[in-house]
Amino acid sequence: MARRCSITGTGVQAGNNVSHSHRKTRRRFLPNVHKTSLYSEALGRMVRLKLSASGIRTIEHKGGLDAYLAGTPDKKLTDDAVRLKKQIVKARAAVTG
Repeated sequence: MARRCSITGTGVQAGNNVSHSHRKTRRRFLPNVHKTSLYSEALGRMVRLKLSASGIRTIEHKGGLDAYLAGTPDKKLTDDAVRLKKQIVKARAAVTG
């Protein structure tokens, strides 16, 4: 299971444990990733994503999944998020005419 956020792209980082005697051993910093379901108003259904805790807070701050994806440029989104954004834009265009 890949530990990567579907929205922000946050993944595993590497670094060192540094002891009191200043010995260094390699370690991994794992992101706080959860499988969550968010409601998309444009699609009219729940969308299941793997999101980091900071990604969930960002989406809630922006006013929901649809608002976040609409206001974020494709360059800053992951491939999965861009695919979802295109589905949402297509669904909104079908509703408006």
